[in-house]
Order: sequence, then structure tokens, then C-alpha cells
Amino acid sequence: MIIETAERLKGTEAYYFARKLKQISTLNDEGASVINLGIGSPDLPPAPSVIQALQQSAENPAKHGYQSYQGLPGLRDAISQYMQAHYGFTADPNGEILPLIGSKEGIMHIAMAFLNPGDRMLIPNPGYPTYAAVGKLCQAEVMTYPLDEANDWAPSVEAIQQLPLDEVKILWLNYPHMPTGAPGNPEIIQQLLKLARKHHFLIVNDNPYNQLFTPPAFSIFQLPDAKEVALELHSMSKSHNMAGWRLGWLTGHADYLNMVLKVKSNMDSGMFYALQQAAIEALGLSQDYYEAIRTTYAERRKMAQQLFDTLQIAVKKPQEGMFLWGKIPDRHESGEKLSDKILDTARVFITPGFIFGTQGERYLRISLCSPVAALQEALERIKNAAI
Repeated sequence: MIIETAERLKGTEAYYFARKLKQISTLNDEGASVINLGIGSPDLPPAPSVIQALQQSAENPAKHGYQSYQGLPGLRDAISQYMQAHYGFTADPNGEILPLIGSKEGIMHIAMAFLNPGDRMLIPNPGYPTYAAVGKLCQAEVMTYPLDEANDWAPSVEAIQQLPLDEVKILWLNYPHMPTGAPGNPEIIQQLLKLARKHHFLIVNDNPYNQLFTPPAFSIFQLPDAKEVALELHSMSKSHNMAGWRLGWLTGHADYLNMVLKVKSNMDSGMFYALQQAAIEALGLSQDYYEAIRTTYAERRKMAQQLFDTLQIAVKKPQEGMFLWGKIPDRHESGEKLSDKILDTARVFITPGFIFGTQGERYLRISLCSPVAALQEALERIKNAAI
């Protein structure tokens, strides 16, 4: 290169899965036929009516131009009705809902809207690696708060109170939690909201997995006075099997959303009209649709549990969602070493927990985004490898 990279990229590595997928691709080119149980990319299709809505809208020759940065009014109305139906609260479609090109985009936009270089932000450990990545890209100081299996993967309010909260700008939550499958504790989150009001920091709950858990669904806005200090991200990737469609939204107080919109409007040009129409259709699906998805993942979880049992990996129950999270036996040096060993000997990839933080170093995570037959084959390979 003839120029140096930006300071913001120093210490920011390529996404782990991007590197691992490249390795798996190379192995497959060599004839390995790796079974990938790592990435949470749904293999199930969207509902037929959603695909039909996309097709019909895409055939309209007048709807292929740029769209509003704030999304179609009909989409914002559909999101508002969805939130009311599933979470029991009303968000104003004209100010408190901002459609996004996926919630991952929203994580970056929120960080850029509120973080200056040197600002402090708190992220869960273990947690979604993107939180730390966007903090580093914004040149913020990334601090972690530990989650522990003994506490059901809930934050310790006492531990968080010991941190310099007056210097914190954003605290990230993610409930239902990835990678552990913890549903979240509303009483603890209510205490965090109280701390946010006292110390003047923003709480952002990243909420893409809710429909994969047994109802009632949880939203941070079901808690009193959350709107003053909180935002919430939602995604249609997992709940509606639309990961590649890149559809999500942010909800919260209009003043916060207007700041996020300033960033967003300078970075993209709105979502394709037909995608928004398909999203409107998807948001109106009945509970039967979500129950069918949950049933499918429950069947796969049983097979994944057998796989972990074979590896003597301990799973704390109950777990729901699209992953299975378990603790490795003491005889293994680390989750990463065990993951690599399984890949090398059985040609099965299982995500090592260290990528989610130090609290995940002795854990593995199986994605349930593969059919039972693939999980069965992975189980047989691992049995034959005698790991």
C-alpha cells in the first residue's frame, strides 16, 4: 500500500467468521466436505407469502428508485403494529421507529451518532463481537462487564456499579442473549435503567432473537420509563428467516433516532421498495409461523445435545433460540483448541466461545441452522474421531 491505514483500524481485526469461512472453503476445495455448525445463518426459507410480496412489488416498474431514509410509512406502521401485538407497547411510527438495512448497520450508526474518540462504552463479556468492533472503529474506550453461568448469564449490578459510570456513554445489552441463550432478567435490567438515569448513559438492547424463544416476548420498553434512557434494535434475519435481505429497525425516543438518522442518511440511500413491502407482509404473520420455527430448532437442539454429550460438554438447561452453548471438560486446554481439533479430525466446525470474550474461553457454541441429517452426520463423524 502507498498510504497508511486509518488509526481507527489499528487493533480492529477482520471478523472471525470471515477468516474461518476462508479456511473452511480451502478445506472443501481439497475435498474435506466440512459440516459447518458455526454461523447462525438460517437455512429455513421465509414464508411463501413474503416471497410472493417481494416478487409482486419488484415487478412494479415505478418502484426501483431511491427510497426514503426513514422507510415507507406503511413499513413503519407495520413495525408499530408488530411491537404492539408482540410486546404490548406503542411506538409512534412517525418518530420512534427507524427502519434499518439490518440491525448490524444500526449498531454502527448508533456508535457513530453518540461516541467521540476516548468516550467509554460497556459491552457484555461474552457478547456479540460487533459491539467491540464498532467501539474501536469509533476510537472509543471499550470496557466489558462480565456475565457468568452461575448468575444465569445476567449482569451483576453490583459489579457494574463499581465501574466509572459517570464516564460511560453507552451500555450494550443483548437479551435474549447470544451466545448463551439466556432470556434476560427484567428486574436486573430495570436496575440498570435506574443507573442509566442516575449517571446519564444510554442503554441499547440488541434484540434479534426474541421470536425464537417461548412467549411472552421481552422488550426493554415493557419496563417503566425506559424510553428516556434506552434504544432497542430488532432484526428480521432470524425471526423471519430473512438474513440476506438485510431488514431491521431501531426504536426509541425520537430525539435519539433523529441523531442516528443523521448518520444513516449520509451512509445509505434507503431500502429497496420491494424489500420493504415483503417486510410488511412478514410482520403480519401469525403466531403459527413463529411456533413452527421454534419447533424446528427444538428438534435440532436434541441432536446437538447428543453431539455435546458425546464430547462431554456440559449444557446448562433450559436453553432456547438458534444455538446450543456448552462448557468443555477440564481435560481440554481451551475451547479454541477443541474446536480446531474437531475441525481437523472430524471435519466439523463448531464455534469456539473465546470469540465472544474471555468469559467464553471454555465454551463451544453450535448453530442450529443445519437440518437434523447434517447434525446426525456431524455426530457420527465426532464419534468415529473419538475426540
